[in-house]
Amino acid sequence: MTERSEPAHNIAAGTPAEEQPGGQEPETRAEAVVDRLGELFWRSTYGDQAAFESLVRTILSQNTSDQASQPAHDALLERFDGEGDLARALAEADREAIVSAIKSAGLYNQKSAVIQRTAEHVLDAYGSADAFDRYVREEDAVEVRDTLLTLKGVGPKTADCVLLFAGGRDGVFPVDTHVHRIYRRLGIAPPDADHEGVREVLEREVPPQKCGYGHTTSIQFGREYCTARDPVCLKDPAACPLFDRCDRVGVDLDAGTVTDPAETV
Repeated sequence: MTERSEPAHNIAAGTPAEEQPGGQEPETRAEAVVDRLGELFWRSTYGDQAAFESLVRTILSQNTSDQASQPAHDALLERFDGEGDLARALAEADREAIVSAIKSAGLYNQKSAVIQRTAEHVLDAYGSADAFDRYVREEDAVEVRDTLLTLKGVGPKTADCVLLFAGGRDGVFPVDTHVHRIYRRLGIAPPDADHEGVREVLEREVPPQKCGYGHTTSIQFGREYCTARDPVCLKDPAACPLFDRCDRVGVDLDAGTVTDPAETV
């Protein structure tokens, strides 16, 4: 198989993970899936992003693709990161300047307000972006998550991404639309589970050290193989690397149709 590398546009770009101990059978089907995706794509470790930048990056990615949000992120840093503390620069910026920088990410008026409000909170509560970074890395993960969720415009997926990509916390499996779809379709999570329900299943059944690349490889699998409307199994079951591990909840191969797994309940 041709060696695969993590796409540069993926917000989760990390460093290669240490080799996992060999000869150990996965204890759950979720772990077996993550193991196979790690072989197919990559096994990376995370935690090298600055916490406030990670938070901003994830806010920009809400309801849009990496291809749209990455240019917005780059433009925002080019405009404001050279002014010292990024949180202070954004808190004190003219809102229209933020809007202008992030227009490619969509929902720019809403996102600019969330970003500026979050920057103001970081300054008020921690004093600087660096202090916020230390808080995310060093304090209890549950406390950090709860604190992030009190911020208007920051939901569970955004909070978990900050814990993973900035905090480097094991056992955190953020759930985006790809992860939500895939693990219900596989039959690992209940078909009617919401995002938090899927997260609880995965964080219980995937070993902590595998949750990070489990999240990022699942996203890539959703992009390349298990799309919402046209999964590869409809045309060629043998083309799907997880076909033997999948219950195909909501997928009717004979009829060639796909429905949301929740509609099967």
